Amino acid sequence: MKDASAAIAAFSACTRAAPSRIDCHWELGWAYSLVNRWSDSLTEWTQVQKLDPNYPDLEDALTQARGQSALLQKLATSDSAKPSPRPAPPANARVRLRAVGDVMLGTSFPEGLLPPDDGAASLATVAPLLRDADLTFVNLEGPLCDNGETKKCRKGGNCYAFRSPTRYGKYLQDAGVDLASTANNHSGDFGELCRRETEATLDALGIRWSGPAGTVATVERNGLRIGLIAFHTSANCNYVNDTASAAALVRSVKQGHDLVVVSFHGGAEGAKALNIPQGPELFYGENRGHLRVFTHAVIDAGADLVLGHGPHVVRAMEFYKDRLIVYSMGNFATYGSFNLKGPQGLGMVVDVELDSQGRFRSGRILPTRQEGKGIPQPDSSGEVIPLVRRLTTEDFPQTGALIGPDGTISPRKAVAAGAD
Repeated sequence: MKDASAAIAAFSACTRAAPSRIDCHWELGWAYSLVNRWSDSLTEWTQVQKLDPNYPDLEDALTQARGQSALLQKLATSDSAKPSPRPAPPANARVRLRAVGDVMLGTSFPEGLLPPDDGAASLATVAPLLRDADLTFVNLEGPLCDNGETKKCRKGGNCYAFRSPTRYGKYLQDAGVDLASTANNHSGDFGELCRRETEATLDALGIRWSGPAGTVATVERNGLRIGLIAFHTSANCNYVNDTASAAALVRSVKQGHDLVVVSFHGGAEGAKALNIPQGPELFYGENRGHLRVFTHAVIDAGADLVLGHGPHVVRAMEFYKDRLIVYSMGNFATYGSFNLKGPQGLGMVVDVELDSQGRFRSGRILPTRQEGKGIPQPDSSGEVIPLVRRLTTEDFPQTGALIGPDGTISPRKAVAAGAD
């Protein structure tokens, strides 16, 4: 924060001395963002837009500032407003949710990375697993879009920019998907136009989504009103790295819902990222979240289930205050350019049942793996189960979930609720 304060002072002096210096307004906007002064960031980047509408990366910066400014204003209003009382949910109501991690069924960019059958059978063998639930959740890793252009791919080096055709959304609907996260580092690969096209496609299919700052997906099942809030380690979405605002958003959503599910896209990536560190995770210099702090904070604020994705490998499971945290569900259906060697080819369907108070009632891991270039299959060998058990024992020896040989998930009853 000291660096942010010094940067604000220095770049503020620059803008006063030279009001037409675009670089000073640009950097001042970023300095304000470090301390969550998003309305000030928006002022500076709006000035950049006036001086040079085509300034590099301006669209993404403005999206972040507009979204976060609006969210903070909304949260300030909701904190002061008296919530409308909600009727008590049916006492015996329960909901069973199945969830998977990263889903990207093929990309039209670059050419040659769409499945041979145009994706029609990509989910055929796992669809029965996905449909067998009251609600089914996926992380949509990249936009559903037929237009747009990417600015991620500059000359030299590898480029990972995804764009699945909008017609692929029907495959998700047919497989039983009800809820989707668009909060991840690929949702903006083809700009704001493709974000909006993705949202319109999901809306038309009846798939509820959450991703951009302040967005919440709401569904009704079995007499229960359930809200999904999807977070990411970028401020163009509900923001993992602003724990206070994340907790405030969960509290606000809880006022109007019986149950709240939080998903997050965070953590380092790859086979070296199986374990969860004690502090913030850095990946290529980017803060990918202090996930132990974030997950506990959202449960303290009212979340009933927390589902993680992003590392492209599975991770441990923990119980905190009787609520289940799945730190990463791994790759599920990622066709084309993903590394699927070793643990990166293993996935799982997480099956969880909650009661009307959001309490965990039962859970199970249904193992999957990807074959070929990324076609998911049920995995009769169950290879992912001992991996999750080992990681859970290593990372959460006191609060970790008990993982049975058949994938059954259960809490350690002897551990006090909320203990670290």
